[in-house]
Amino acid sequence: MGRFTATVVLAAGVLAAATAPALSQEEPTLPSALELKGERPQADPTVIPAAATELPEELEDLAAPSNLALPDSPEQVRVQELRPLTLEEALQLAEVNSPRLKAAASQVDQAKSSLRAAISAWYPTVDLSANGLPSYFKSYTYRNPDFVPGVTSPFTGERIEGDPETYGRELRADVNLSVSWDIIDPARVPQIAAARDTFERARDSYLIALRDLRLQAATSYFQLQEADEGVRIGQASVRASLVSLRDARARFNAGVNTKLEVLEAETQLARDRNLLTDRLASQDLARRSLARELDLPQNITPTAATPAAPLGLWEPSLQESIIAAYNYREELDQLILDISIGNSQANASLAAVQPVLSFVNTTTSFRNEGQSGLNSLSDIDMDDYRWGAQNTTALTARWRLFDGGRARAEYRRFKQAAEESANNFAFTRDGIRLEVEQSFISLRSAIQNIETTSSEVLSSRESLRLSQLRVQAGVSTQREVVDNQRDLTNAELRYAQAIREYNTSLAQLRRRTGLDALISCPANNLPAQKPEAEGMVIPIEPTPLKTACPVSSVAGQTEAISQPVQPLW
Repeated sequence: MGRFTATVVLAAGVLAAATAPALSQEEPTLPSALELKGERPQADPTVIPAAATELPEELEDLAAPSNLALPDSPEQVRVQELRPLTLEEALQLAEVNSPRLKAAASQVDQAKSSLRAAISAWYPTVDLSANGLPSYFKSYTYRNPDFVPGVTSPFTGERIEGDPETYGRELRADVNLSVSWDIIDPARVPQIAAARDTFERARDSYLIALRDLRLQAATSYFQLQEADEGVRIGQASVRASLVSLRDARARFNAGVNTKLEVLEAETQLARDRNLLTDRLASQDLARRSLARELDLPQNITPTAATPAAPLGLWEPSLQESIIAAYNYREELDQLILDISIGNSQANASLAAVQPVLSFVNTTTSFRNEGQSGLNSLSDIDMDDYRWGAQNTTALTARWRLFDGGRARAEYRRFKQAAEESANNFAFTRDGIRLEVEQSFISLRSAIQNIETTSSEVLSSRESLRLSQLRVQAGVSTQREVVDNQRDLTNAELRYAQAIREYNTSLAQLRRRTGLDALISCPANNLPAQKPEAEGMVIPIEPTPLKTACPVSSVAGQTEAISQPVQPLW
């Protein structure tokens, strides 16, 4: 046995040495992300299917309630309907109803408005102001008579004493029209560039929110499928335990077995009831979690219309998946845009100490009716009027020669923020690769678990059947039936968990790589009898990615290869 083990280890080492790529003495030079994606990458909504905007007729009653709706009575939140939904319907409802996706779309619109506001800096501004339309002026002035200067009459030459009282009454209207245009403004171009990059970043955020929403909705649906399967398994276990307890009591009353076997059957029934209670609670929580993701009406709870089954087969290799993730992940584009935004803001900060040249044209028009400064109020004639207009055209300049170093400090701050974004790019790049590797490894592990747990389920079923026959024949005890029934329940639960983990890993890969090409998987039904194994295969790393449909017929797999799965996102 030791010689056989050593031979296997040696053979594995030779195989690894033969298949391992030769290590290069020099590290290959990787291309720059700025060369591959550009310094200011634009969001491409065509990389993923667009989000649904309307619900079909059969789902119109599941539209989300108003955003500010708030129930105020128990009847409004009491569940009155259980609505079965498929995975496709759940994703469609999430896309139409989700407030998070609507908020992300609103942020895109806000960024677009901010960009339009920044572009307006290229246009002149026109200001209209008026000082009264019109304004009525009335005055009365009294002065010390000792200081009122006299007036000499030009006709008689006599000295006329001045009147200490003067009156005034006028109707005035002044209108100013000013046109200003910054011919040279160093801050204009970098500010527009920063606003444009912010808009592209918001579009990337929307695509990220859409991907995350579809992943979260699919994950919640898979968890609900697993919870439903757990309830089914718990119910089957309770029914089997009830039968076992009935048989044990019948044999005890007939004097065939002992009280111990009855107690063991009762104990197993209690365990199965406890299992069913826990699975029912998990099912309720999974349903309400999915209802929250879909933002359904308060009185409707969703259920899974389809049982758990593998979604399909993942064809791309790990390396292809990593490269696809680098190409399609908007998180990397956002960080490149952050670098561009930081550089643009740095240039805009320097504009505070650079000259600005503006063109200004001001037109003023006025009209006055009435008089002022007369000795008697009755002497004022309102028909007396004056009007005029003035126009001023000028080039104005402003230049802050010294600001205490504020502009330079702001420039360094934004440049350092751009450098921080570059560091975050490297960290995010490594994190993206790790996420893809984790999902790929989890997918491979789930495939292996599906294979092993399916075999375990078939073996446990056969073992339970044989133990029941042995008890009926009187050659075994109830303990054997109880143990085999518990093993079958645990095996079925692990099989349902493996299916859920496989679908979740598949959904994560689709979200993290942007790839949608899957090969459909035929119906995955466990046969009544366990298939005979051709031989024991002990996996030795590296192992290839197996299929998730180990219990399906070869003919069924061949027929399904030409049937691609409809893309979900």
